[in-house]
Amino acid sequence: MALNRVQPGAWNSKAVIHGDTIYMSGIVADDKSADMKGQTEQVLQKIDAVLAESGSDKSKIVSSVVYLADMDQKDEMNEAWMAWMDPASPPARAAVGVTLTPGTLVEIMCVAAK
Repeated sequence: MALNRVQPGAWNSKAVIHGDTIYMSGIVADDKSADMKGQTEQVLQKIDAVLAESGSDKSKIVSSVVYLADMDQKDEMNEAWMAWMDPASPPARAAVGVTLTPGTLVEIMCVAAK
């Protein structure tokens, strides 16, 4: 089965499609000066764009991993997530605290169906 790479770059692709499954790379915000909620909103907009380019949408996200630089800010991330998420189609999700690149507060990785 063929692989389709979405927005391939020098060191990764934004997503790789295998069959009817879309595997997304970790997505981060462009504006590192934004707070946790603002960065999360940026990331979610970018996820929407990658999914649309891949022939899918957020209602078809199967699973997601949210990487947080500060678990004390999880509520702010969740505020943006809950406003964005399709309430009829919540994915399986984990949120973990990690060390991210300087200025990055949140990184989100998803697997979705087409």
